[in-house]
Amino acid sequence: MLDELDRAIVHALHVNGRAAFRQIAAVLEVSDQTVARRYRRLRSAGALRVVGQPVAQRLGWVEWVLRIQALPEAATAIADALARRDDTSWVSLTSGGTQIVCVVQARDRQRRDALLLGQLPRTPQVTGVSAHCVLRVFAGGPTGWHGRADALTSGQIAALAPGPGDLCEEAVVSSEEDEQLLAVLAQDGRAGYAELAKAIGASEMTARRRLEYLRRAGAVFFDVDIDPLLLGYDTIAMLWLTVEPSALRRTADAVAGHPEAAFVAATTGTTNLLVFAACRDVPALYEYLETGIGPLPGIRELESAPIIRSSKRVGATMRSDARTSPGRSDASRVTRRG
Repeated sequence: MLDELDRAIVHALHVNGRAAFRQIAAVLEVSDQTVARRYRRLRSAGALRVVGQPVAQRLGWVEWVLRIQALPEAATAIADALARRDDTSWVSLTSGGTQIVCVVQARDRQRRDALLLGQLPRTPQVTGVSAHCVLRVFAGGPTGWHGRADALTSGQIAALAPGPGDLCEEAVVSSEEDEQLLAVLAQDGRAGYAELAKAIGASEMTARRRLEYLRRAGAVFFDVDIDPLLLGYDTIAMLWLTVEPSALRRTADAVAGHPEAAFVAATTGTTNLLVFAACRDVPALYEYLETGIGPLPGIRELESAPIIRSSKRVGATMRSDARTSPGRSDASRVTRRG
């Protein structure tokens, strides 16, 4: 569990993932060295890191949520193979370890079809796949999960918040240099401009300008990848809701306001509202389903599935995680991008 100062640092990074340690220290009224030491301790332990994430809708990409049925003896290896892809996030095992759920950012039709129509169906241990297109995100992503961030005052938040963006309706066209920039930020959202400049083969000033443009345009945001257990959340569940179309927006907006809701999105498929719910324990999950979800309008059906293992949350898997897993020779087919 985190102490009070650790939680304040996490909240500060949630507000502005690239805020300088001296800026965070000034807001928290502690020394720069204390903030840096706390952050590096948590990061080196693999408990926390800041990652830069592309905003699919702003880049003209499409997000899909995949539900993959696999043989029990192969599910972990397949999940880990999916986690190694650079277009996936939130790769988890549910339903007794036989269902894999992951989010895929399809950057073009060819890559989407290669995964959904080629690689996954040809994986022998995969027994079924359903794909749900993300239509609209109501909570999570750029808006973050407000349930994990409650340590700062409104004044402290205002002092840390980055400047406003200049969103326009047109999608941002990303370049090859942007892709390289995003690849570095997926590993470490706090990477210095020297490292970013090296990745794109340009000057630090150019790297700074390009990152600021992508950020102002709403094409990239910075998230805090943290083990929910450190925040006291022992039970994470996926909720698949079927909501009357006329009540979908009202219900989604209501759920997005719940502190338990880490991610809320309207999707295609037999269910039309997906919720990632984080609760203190199993009794708290029951309480949330009964008193939080139950009274909402228009809900016809609810399916819940606790997450029993996470192969990947947000960002890229760390390079040191590349290891051999049982069954990898078959599962590795899904690591190749079309």
